[in-house]
Amino acid sequence: MEINKEVKLLNFEDGIKELETIVKTLESGSGDLEDSIKAYERGVALKKHCERKLKEAQEKIEKITMQTDGSVESEDFSTAAAE
Repeated sequence: MEINKEVKLLNFEDGIKELETIVKTLESGSGDLEDSIKAYERGVALKKHCERKLKEAQEKIEKITMQTDGSVESEDFSTAAAE
């Protein structure tokens, strides 16, 4: 699907902005049925893309913990989540 190729090039912020615009347009009921269907399909692709971007970011987050001796230890989020 050609939409997915375009969507994959977007960063998270641009994807969310476009998704919000699509939702507002669909909620307003403006536009004809064919345009609404196309917008909905693009919205679904944007939603999946943004969810993927969030998951990637979450996996990069480090869990930072303070040790009893006062030192700081960081642990990869994906390692911490597995425990």
